[in-house]
Amino acid sequence: MRQDRVGFVGLGNMGGRMTRRLVDAGIAVRGYDTDAGRAAAAGAQPAASMREAVEYADVVLLSLPDSRVVEAVVEGADGILAACRAGQVVVDLSTAAPSSTQRLAGLFAARGVQYVDAGISGGAAAAEKGTLTLMVGGDAATIEALQWVFAPFSSKVLNMGGSGAGHTTKLLNNFLNAVSLAASAEVMVAGKKAGLDLHRLLDVLNSSSGVNFATLNRFPYIVDGNYLEGGLTSKLMTKDVVLYVELARELGVASLNASGPMSCFGLATALGYGEQISNRVVDAIGDVSGGVRLKSE
Repeated sequence: MRQDRVGFVGLGNMGGRMTRRLVDAGIAVRGYDTDAGRAAAAGAQPAASMREAVEYADVVLLSLPDSRVVEAVVEGADGILAACRAGQVVVDLSTAAPSSTQRLAGLFAARGVQYVDAGISGGAAAAEKGTLTLMVGGDAATIEALQWVFAPFSSKVLNMGGSGAGHTTKLLNNFLNAVSLAASAEVMVAGKKAGLDLHRLLDVLNSSSGVNFATLNRFPYIVDGNYLEGGLTSKLMTKDVVLYVELARELGVASLNASGPMSCFGLATALGYGEQISNRVVDAIGDVSGGVRLKSE
């Protein structure tokens, strides 16, 4: 596979940042997004159509909201499947349902195209710094051959197994992320109402058994009024929890802990925080707890 021509479809919050990393590494990227200005903003060569981006490249990257959008982009009349050619590789960096991923992989295989699922973790900040973690599923030799594509925006690439394994791992990780963020938000609101010094509370949590990603990396900023804008929204977090529950059902696993994050991020959406970063869930919980805000005025 050539190591200089990439097509990128979906140049939003994460896709645009990953595109910029690729361009800064000297890789030619032809980008397509329904918002025509995003390609140029990310430093890519704008493609007039999705077909143009696909036909230009040997490796096509996707960064889209969910399986419904991925399926439309792949299987539509002017979609990727219709435009691809044998020998290409399509890498799906979206958060998607593994069963959908496996079905699409079969359709691509019939065209002689490798379809690789690569879940990403680390958020917008890691995408900008090139330190994302990738959890990848698909053909092992193809994954190894893609290291030049992954290197500019990731610091860790883990081969999780066959088709769908990357997206499965992503859903498991995102569910734990949702649980810990929702629970930590509730605890921080309770700590505020109890009159505790929130910085000291975090010191205790982060050196005790309650420590988690949210207490380590989110709330030290949130208590000072910095919500780390630009990351996963509450609507998307809810979508990820739903995908996890569907996966658990397919696997025959009892999902006993989904009600907490579903309630919390659903509340955030109902109260108007749905399109804002999911860290705002702490304000939603604060709203229904007497109008609490962590940062003192």
